Amino acid sequence: MTRFFLDETRGSRTLEIQPIREFSLMSQTVLIVDDDASIRKTLGMLLVKRMEFKVIEAEDGRDCLSILETDKNDKIKLIILDLNMPVLSGMETLETLHEKHPSIPVIMLTASKEVEDAVQAMKLGAMDFMTKPVQPERMIVSVQNALKMNALSREVTRLKKQTDGQMTFKDLIGHDNGLKDVIQVGTKAAASNIPVLISGETGVGKEVFARAIHGESERAGAPFIAVNCGAIPEKLVESTLFGHEKGAFTGAVTKAAGKFREADGGTIFLDEVGELPLDAQVKLLRVLQQKEVEPVGAGQSVPVDVRVVSATNRNLEHEIEKGNFREDLYFRLNVLPIELPPLCNRKDDILPLAYHFIERFAASENRMLKDLTDEAEKGLKCHSWPGNVRELENTIHRAMVLSENINLDTDDLIFTSSRTTGGESVFMSQGTVSIIGHDGSVKSIADLEKEIITFAIEHHNNNVTRADAELGIGKSTIYRKIGKKAYAEP
Repeated sequence: MTRFFLDETRGSRTLEIQPIREFSLMSQTVLIVDDDASIRKTLGMLLVKRMEFKVIEAEDGRDCLSILETDKNDKIKLIILDLNMPVLSGMETLETLHEKHPSIPVIMLTASKEVEDAVQAMKLGAMDFMTKPVQPERMIVSVQNALKMNALSREVTRLKKQTDGQMTFKDLIGHDNGLKDVIQVGTKAAASNIPVLISGETGVGKEVFARAIHGESERAGAPFIAVNCGAIPEKLVESTLFGHEKGAFTGAVTKAAGKFREADGGTIFLDEVGELPLDAQVKLLRVLQQKEVEPVGAGQSVPVDVRVVSATNRNLEHEIEKGNFREDLYFRLNVLPIELPPLCNRKDDILPLAYHFIERFAASENRMLKDLTDEAEKGLKCHSWPGNVRELENTIHRAMVLSENINLDTDDLIFTSSRTTGGESVFMSQGTVSIIGHDGSVKSIADLEKEIITFAIEHHNNNVTRADAELGIGKSTIYRKIGKKAYAEP
């Protein structure tokens, strides 16, 4: 049984055929199954040179299935399968693939032009059916369409699970890496109705984590209602959360159930709960204690059965000290605290998340699936990600829309912040300064000045003389703006 791995060196652009070895988890890897070695080599060269894919070869159907059994990390994203092969025919192999590996798209090849073969292959789940000799452009289009359709199918499945309240911790990227410890706590929380308070920086994925708690609980499939408490006008907080009767106040032209009653039997997620005004906190505390809501203008209470998961990026203990949050409500919500780590503390999750977003936006934006160059991967891992997963998502989205390269490279990645963590500051010369702070508010002029001055100094390797020359300000101004530090002088 012979297996080969085809790769192409970036420097010399020379095609090499080597024994199969470990390859990047993220790259688009295609398995070519054909008993004709010349066809395998020709197709492999096409996919490597024209699409920069990684390719594995298999001589027959049995070899194909054996390779897939050892593909524990689901690296193989597409199979090109010959119809007529010894040992195990293409149709028999396709039937087994349809049963055991239904998520991997298959393109069938054959020298036959029988319509019946094409019909049978499509019934068994093949994405496309092509006759030999294969036209290169036709194959490239077919491969892209198959991968794109498969990505779209996974995205639809993900959205359906989210909509149906069936998302679980296994759907979270980072299940086995940076989120492992907090997921263990979340799993225990899901097994009960205990109130959970999720804390963490903006953009770490608190709502996604809350959905996973709901999807793992006995309330899975019931309503999951997410409420951004900071986005509700202060005068409408009570009616939004607890409902109102028709005519209860000016503008109440219809009756409204309110978010708590919409979530009856399921879970309500109170995002940014620290933003609630104090009078609304009093009424929320009563709802949690009495398990009933009183719609505005109703005059009587209505019982509700709701699991409460809340989240905040604020330090609520500090807010209590400042008089902005009720201590008794805090103890009601914070029965089981869970803190999600920032993305900079989850380095192993950066690339899996990046490739997840590449696949998502390839499907939603109707773009070609792309890989990341080694330099781009290095840049993503070096960046500090102050905006966390949301910033990474936006960075990949922007790159997928704007990039005209086969794969995403360093010049496709525009970071919101220029800060890096460890390694070389490969993007400092391309960095930008964001005018939006972590809390979503516009930064002050003073803060922006400090960031720009600091960036200029770091860009010139701590040489203040060069920095002040470019900025057009004197050293005394720099020291007054950011404080005097031990910078290098020429």
